[in-house]
Amino acid sequence: MSYVDGFVLAVPKDRIDEYREFARKAGEVWKEYGARAYVECVADDAPYGEITSFPRAVQAGEGEVVVFSWITYDSREQRDAVNAKVMEDPRIKDQQMDTDAPFDGKRMIYGGFTTLLEL
Repeated sequence: MSYVDGFVLAVPKDRIDEYREFARKAGEVWKEYGARAYVECVADDAPYGEITSFPRAVQAGEGEVVVFSWITYDSREQRDAVNAKVMEDPRIKDQQMDTDAPFDGKRMIYGGFTTLLEL
């Protein structure tokens, strides 16, 4: 079964096209180093919940949309190897230093997940 890195973040609606390009470039790097898939999704049915919700989790404000993303790998070991290469790639290193990124990385939620069920 595959290994998955998951992400949830808030992106200003007026910067979603900029984010799409940012993510496309990053996804190409991940895929080049061996990721199986790189997926970015924009919420269109994720209401702000009273206790928990995707928008609440990333403190999405007025004018922001939630983005839910994942990258899949063959295994945790492969993910660790791919991520090590990606983080050393200048195309990603340069983006990490960009203070004008199209999202607030401090509010991003992320983690690695072992697949429980895959149909």
